[in-house]
Amino acid sequence: MKKVPVAMSNVTKVFGKGPEEVRAVDGFTHQFEAGRLTTLLGPSGCGKTTALRCLAGFYQPEEGNIMIDGKRVNEVPPNNRPTGTVFQSYALFPHMTVFQNVAYGLKIAKVPELEIKKKVAEGLELLQLTGMEDRSPDQLSGGQQQRVAIARVLVNEPEVLLFDEPLSNLDAKLRVYMRGEIRNLQERLGITTIYVTHDQEEAMSISDTMLVMNHGRIEQVGSPMDIYRKPATEFVAEFIGMTNFLQGVVKDVGHGSAGIYMYDTVVEVQTDAVRRIGEEVTIVARPEALRFSNGKASSIRGTIQHLFFLGSLARYEIAVGDGDTIILDDPNPEKLLSRGNTVHIEVVPHSVYLLDRGGFNTISD
Repeated sequence: MKKVPVAMSNVTKVFGKGPEEVRAVDGFTHQFEAGRLTTLLGPSGCGKTTALRCLAGFYQPEEGNIMIDGKRVNEVPPNNRPTGTVFQSYALFPHMTVFQNVAYGLKIAKVPELEIKKKVAEGLELLQLTGMEDRSPDQLSGGQQQRVAIARVLVNEPEVLLFDEPLSNLDAKLRVYMRGEIRNLQERLGITTIYVTHDQEEAMSISDTMLVMNHGRIEQVGSPMDIYRKPATEFVAEFIGMTNFLQGVVKDVGHGSAGIYMYDTVVEVQTDAVRRIGEEVTIVARPEALRFSNGKASSIRGTIQHLFFLGSLARYEIAVGDGDTIILDDPNPEKLLSRGNTVHIEVVPHSVYLLDRGGFNTISD
């Protein structure tokens, strides 16, 4: 399959006028990598679905350019764009069989009957739906309905595949299964795919590239690992998983490391940036970047406030200092500690990074 590049440059979409005006998408600019899967991730109202609908042609942007395979498509109607959209609601026709649903777009395009049968059979086989041709949608599970919706798009041979929150109507276990199926399908086909979701775990598990959006703008672009480990803004750090922001002062500096004084102890952190003694900094630490210690000198002393057993890990909320709270994840715990216990917390030096106090302007490893 042809790997088609997609680009959006300074795309802006406004709803309403005057005091009611809302800039749903504000200067969106990104070059989507051909043949790869990119997710638009963010909370409700961040503009991710609006950006996708501008790309699909359902919305006309007030500003900017949308390019598909090097051609400007701003004025091209949705049915004439080389895109196919899989919607959240599946949008299957309840009075049609699986075969008729998948064949619908081909019939509208007046494709010859024999070719329709061939394309539908190939689409059903690709999505593991062979043998279900005569079933109605209400005879299918949620996952099967979603696969029918995908097959209906793919038989029209789009050059760009768009997903708008496709798994939000499924239960948790089926969502995990279907996101794996979608990822495997995309890799087999090598089709340029843009996927909208608000689910951080879903985005991280299937993406080549993630775009985190907030208030109509792109906050950060990167691989799932980069965005999780090195968030560029405070919004990204707090939206993607959980984060501890630990305030301290540089006590000493070494080659590739710094000793940070906090909570009556000195914690060693690896850093490539030049640090000055007395400089106020913030340690950004995910819950798994902290662990319990046996009271070594560099550990932080605290008291367990709450415990949440989550199966593969135990999550602790620990009171430290003068009213601060640290979240620590203990993987595969052999035993659970009790509320009120005094504990000592160790920072894993290579799993955290430093910021200048109050800002995300100078991120270092």
